[in-house]
Amino acid sequence: MTNLDIIMVIVRVSISAFVPLCFLAVCVTMERRVAGFIQDRSGPNRAGICGIRAGGLVQNLADGLKLAFKEDIISEHVEHKFLYVLAPIISMAAAIISFALVPFADTLVLDGKSYVMQGIPWDTGILWFLAITGFSVYGIILAGWSSTNKYSLLGALRSASQVISYEIPMGLAVISLLIVYGSINLSDIARFQGQTWLGFIPMWGILLQPLAAVIFIVAAFAECNRTPFDLAEGESELVAGFHLEYSAMKFAVFFMGEYVAMFASSAVIVTLFFGGYNIPFFDTDFLIRNIKPVAFVLLVILPVFMFYFAKWIRRNNRSQYLRENDPRKAEATIYIRCFWILIAIIEVFLLAILAFAQPDTAAAHLLVALMQICTFLIKVTLMLFVYVWVRWTIPRFRYDQLQMLGWQKLLPLALLNIFVTGAIVVALG
Repeated sequence: MTNLDIIMVIVRVSISAFVPLCFLAVCVTMERRVAGFIQDRSGPNRAGICGIRAGGLVQNLADGLKLAFKEDIISEHVEHKFLYVLAPIISMAAAIISFALVPFADTLVLDGKSYVMQGIPWDTGILWFLAITGFSVYGIILAGWSSTNKYSLLGALRSASQVISYEIPMGLAVISLLIVYGSINLSDIARFQGQTWLGFIPMWGILLQPLAAVIFIVAAFAECNRTPFDLAEGESELVAGFHLEYSAMKFAVFFMGEYVAMFASSAVIVTLFFGGYNIPFFDTDFLIRNIKPVAFVLLVILPVFMFYFAKWIRRNNRSQYLRENDPRKAEATIYIRCFWILIAIIEVFLLAILAFAQPDTAAAHLLVALMQICTFLIKVTLMLFVYVWVRWTIPRFRYDQLQMLGWQKLLPLALLNIFVTGAIVVALG
């Protein structure tokens, strides 16, 4: 194994492991900000370090430190302490591992060698995600059972039945997708969606299989225990659900696992239905062949984007009432300078591409890979926004409504979709 091979393994594994963890802060901040916007309030805007609030990110740091230093209490009636401690670890680990096979860029070619841009380059693809998400429910079941608390046990049982109910239509929705894509490998699926129909319509899963997309997304909400399917927690009926007996960091790890699972499921939804890492209308080969025009367009667009982004930052970083020497304006100036420095570094890189790079070289492949990673993360962020948007818009279902939706609506629709898809594919040859 060469040094380049070792570096690429480290890069792939680092992205697969650390990006979901980094998005924890993004998810929590988005949750609070969107909730504040929908409820017509400001959201987190007080905690700061030397006046820097970082748009609410410092509040996450404060909450994390608070939970880390709180007393970790294990009740005397907890009989199986090992399983009690293991439960949040299972939920968190399963959420991180489920992202391992999601491709975040097309195959990268350097020095004549091809590197698959996913954490674990296996061919199990979507089957890995379905298996790991099914395994994650054991963390919730163990938490409820090992707590020796009837409310925790009720929350765990409701979660288990919910996951079983919605894993079946999710799997059936995937079957109709596999009929179209002809592969379970997520890299092949993303590459398939890089094609266009009639020369201008992207062949994304949302257009090829709209019913499967709806079924899969609804089931993903239920798998992540997100409102309106958060029956596992159901504070109004179960006091707090499966995590009632947990405190300090064990309590925090459960919610961290929920947000990581939300990120992983968003990544899979984007890969299956929204083109994955593909930039609409521009496949990888086109971008590599036209690397200089692409670099020139980015060179022009990025400063324009940053100009309007800076105006948005100034408009949204000021006090709601008049203040002399408003500290939030000074904070906005710091943000803008940091972003302009980042843009300047990118511009230098793009100028080097324009001056020296040729099509089908390492620099061209690296630039395209970076563009695809950014595209993928933007799509995932938009899907995360949908998760948050739904949570603060739709009220929680009753338990009987949740089960009726899964068994009486989604399951028959998923079966019907398989038959119709199979008939169309056979008819078209």
